[in-house]
Amino acid sequence: MNKPLRRIAIFCGLLILALLVRDNWLQYVRADELNSHDYNRRVLIERYSNERGNIIVDGKPITGSVKTDDTDFVYKRTYIDGPMWAPVTGYASQAFDANQIEKIEDGILTGNDDRLFFDRTMAMFTGKAKRGGNVVTTLSGAAQKAAFEGLGDKKGAVAAIEPQTGKILALASTPSYDPASFAGNSDKDTKAWVSLDKKNNPDDPMLNRALRQTYPPGSTFKVVTAAAALEHGKVTDIDAPTESPLPWIMPGTTTPLQNEGNIPCKNATLREALRVSCNTVFGKMGSDLGKEKMLETAKKFGFNEEQFVPVRASASIFPENIDPSQTAQSAIGQFDTRATPLQMAMVAAAVANDGKLMKPYMIDQLGAPNLDVLSKTEPEELSRPLTPEHAQMLQSMMETVVKTGTGGNAQIPNVTVGGKTGTAQHGENNSKNPYAWFISYAKTDNGSPVAVAVVVEDSSASRDDISGGGLAAPIAKNVMKAVIDSKK
Repeated sequence: MNKPLRRIAIFCGLLILALLVRDNWLQYVRADELNSHDYNRRVLIERYSNERGNIIVDGKPITGSVKTDDTDFVYKRTYIDGPMWAPVTGYASQAFDANQIEKIEDGILTGNDDRLFFDRTMAMFTGKAKRGGNVVTTLSGAAQKAAFEGLGDKKGAVAAIEPQTGKILALASTPSYDPASFAGNSDKDTKAWVSLDKKNNPDDPMLNRALRQTYPPGSTFKVVTAAAALEHGKVTDIDAPTESPLPWIMPGTTTPLQNEGNIPCKNATLREALRVSCNTVFGKMGSDLGKEKMLETAKKFGFNEEQFVPVRASASIFPENIDPSQTAQSAIGQFDTRATPLQMAMVAAAVANDGKLMKPYMIDQLGAPNLDVLSKTEPEELSRPLTPEHAQMLQSMMETVVKTGTGGNAQIPNVTVGGKTGTAQHGENNSKNPYAWFISYAKTDNGSPVAVAVVVEDSSASRDDISGGGLAAPIAKNVMKAVIDSKK
């Protein structure tokens, strides 16, 4: 072979080698990535080629599938009480992908999960259509309904947890949306999607306020500050007077920390300070403890870390770089302290569970189409923010708040209820209507079945009528009562 032909042969050989390398790279190394790529239309077609499995509450599906006339997308997702359950299910849309449980457990719901290989294989041999598996939640239908209807046309959120296990019992957010309104792939679905976008809808109905929105927790955070005072030995007797002058000037300033109204806060006991919600007592206490001890306790309750339930919940924040005056404000739930409703439900749950905080979760088990259990979530301890002794002292204080303090609207006959109200400043120079908070737990002869956090972000009520005890406590009461009644 002459020299030019040899060069051409070598060049062609290199091209063939490059082609083989590229082909193997795509087929083997990147196969999984390309198979699941968002722009791979075959993935979407496969997702909706058969009926999806269902998301289950109280043994009944809250989702479904309906056959369409589309040649590519044979089935479309449907929802029962879609707006009420949207913060739990998320959406599954032919045009706009999926989110939350619908996305996280897509493999189970479509039947494509490796754990369903046997079911897929049997379907091939029997000629039956492939079926998706089911996601069984921890949610209580009664509690969710009480939370959603309690919020009504108010903007806000509710989170409820079973303290002993961490099971999420309710997760409501308003205003909400109907995932069925854009589950398809038509112009009508696109129009519905666009109308829900925050750019076109300032109420942002697709925001999961229970998990993804953080708010200043206001006086509900005083429960965390009280826990820090007990755990770090600042207070040993909750009925002994504290060293709390009135007025109290914040360190490094000439500014007194104000209380709401003329309430008995001078040297008030810890119990009395929580009952009437003294800013001066808890502000000074937080400042005296210092930011390190306050931060340590806040982190034990779950602050400054994202939670996965398995849907991601935004991290609640206790600020780290603060001076003594800012620590005082942070200790009463202001300055840069921020919390999700889920986080504040975790605080109430830890107190109710004698100081043991369980990891919150809302998927109880994953099931095959034939109802075989593929996996089950086991309760898991997250931390211990309080000793049992201190938790019981804090329970006694929170129960006083409901019996004779600001949380009276949460009382339930023949049930012991502990709680804490909060009214958090909102807007520049507190110019907007404040947020109304309430956190609580209920106790029966069988223990504490539920802890709740409620926040009302916006209300048509006049500014003077907005309070955690007035707006949020009745909602929490109804949620707790729904859980208790459902267990009878």
